[in-house]
Amino acid sequence: MTEQHITSVYDRDLEAVQAHIMKMGGLVEAAIMSAARSLETRDVELATEVRAGDKAIDALEEIINEETARLIALRSPTASDLRLVLSVLKVSANLERIGDYAKNIAKRTTVLVETPPVNDSAAALRRMAREVELMLKDALDAYIQRDAELAMDVITRDHEVDQMYNALFREFLTFMAEDPRNITACMHLHFIAKNIERMGDHVTSIAEQVVYLVTGSRPEDARPKADVTSVPSKE
Repeated sequence: MTEQHITSVYDRDLEAVQAHIMKMGGLVEAAIMSAARSLETRDVELATEVRAGDKAIDALEEIINEETARLIALRSPTASDLRLVLSVLKVSANLERIGDYAKNIAKRTTVLVETPPVNDSAAALRRMAREVELMLKDALDAYIQRDAELAMDVITRDHEVDQMYNALFREFLTFMAEDPRNITACMHLHFIAKNIERMGDHVTSIAEQVVYLVTGSRPEDARPKADVTSVPSKE
């Protein structure tokens, strides 16, 4: 087999893996918005669909892991190509975690439909989820286009998600203090807000992978973290 033929086979295999990444990303984007919509509209059927759909996301991650391992074993990628291959694994792992958070939101929605709505919290959470979904779309576009500038913009926007989370956290504390009957619902709503905030962190990790992929180094500035309610997570 000629070197040119080996290269073309490698490129084709890599394109196939990255096609799986984009399919996985599309499923995750849809899961984020469907989970948020099911919460706002109190749609248990839609929440159930989100929970069931997580299996397809997990299955794609397994396929990506298997095909990436095979690609490394059979094609012996160069150092620069290996960086790309390893980035595929990290991006898919972050997408899988975001999908898990969407599933968690859907699970809590099935509980929250049994409690009275708390102000317009569900609408605020949907707006927060929409911001994360837009960040994810841009992060995936940056990954495909190798656009470090767009990736850096995504990283910066995570600060806005953190600020939205902080505002909701304070609101939930106020609602619980004003009426103890709100405590159960607000606890669930807070966990949902935290899940969305963590989604933003994983999207940021994808964007950081893009910067590393394009430049060979991590972003120089520390990640702008504005969640003041907890210590940094090691996830």
